[in-house]
Amino acid sequence: MSLCDPVKPGLPALVGALRRGDRRALARALTLVESTRSDHRAEAEQLLAAVLPATGTAVRIGVTGPPGAGKSTLIERFGLAGIARGHRVAVLAVDPASKRGGGAILADKTRMSELGRSSAAFIRPSSAGDAHGGAARRSREAVLLCEAAGFDAVIVESVGVGQAETAVADITDMLLLVLPPAAGDELQAIKRGIVELVDLVLVNKADGQLVDAAQRTAADYANAMRLIRPRSEAWTVTVRAVSALEGWGIDEIWDDVARFRAAQTASGAWERRRREQARTALWAEIEGGLVEKFRAAPEVAARLAALEAGVVGGTCTPGAAARELLAAFFKGR
Repeated sequence: MSLCDPVKPGLPALVGALRRGDRRALARALTLVESTRSDHRAEAEQLLAAVLPATGTAVRIGVTGPPGAGKSTLIERFGLAGIARGHRVAVLAVDPASKRGGGAILADKTRMSELGRSSAAFIRPSSAGDAHGGAARRSREAVLLCEAAGFDAVIVESVGVGQAETAVADITDMLLLVLPPAAGDELQAIKRGIVELVDLVLVNKADGQLVDAAQRTAADYANAMRLIRPRSEAWTVTVRAVSALEGWGIDEIWDDVARFRAAQTASGAWERRRREQARTALWAEIEGGLVEKFRAAPEVAARLAALEAGVVGGTCTPGAAARELLAAFFKGR
């Protein structure tokens, strides 16, 4: 595939509709870039090249947190508050993939019905597929398409939180960690790796009988964050208790986003992070492409089943099997 290949029929119309903010055109474009078909991939590359000059102006916000923290409810309240401020908000909800069918399990769109009815909002659930780190493989491209469609705030909801759930930080400008009220050893369930990457910590469910517990959790995390080297010298991580259910503390998050962007822009960190996002995306594409080529190679396919069986059966080490497969792959090149 080359960007010099003839433009696919219908692509200019799709680009035009996308640039006008047509949400159905955006949905079609996202389906195209998420497709694994080779002909669709070629068309997707042409589409992305055509809209690239119209991207880069939105704030990209990652949201992660453990199950039960109320991420979807908070995102809906946050999105509605942003729309009230004049923003156009896109939400890319990355759901865990079904091990059987590969599709998304949770369908977050059904849990943000009020936000989904707004003409200034767009919600897209996507399966994480085989991707690791809490984001789908095409999440960054999806962000670009949302920006090209005129959305000035793009929220990427991670599948969860843990040591590996950090890829969402590589495609967003600001990372929000949403936590439920917790105490004692429960705080240890949140891995240090993700805490070192966050820019804002939100203790949700600070309502009803959980108000005091939420305030204590926020205080504990505020103290803990002082012991962790900040991700950016231009920003001190803020910790606050909020209630997505009752809506208080949500509007202040937009103030935090504005302060964060201003501080990062003034220090040059905003542009540096954007460049790093692009570099990370390049290497992710290289790694993904190499794995696809590796699996498809006949010389690998001829040995893979037997070596996998040996590794599973304990008669061959993973290292030895990998070396044999790599040697066969490169010998065939």
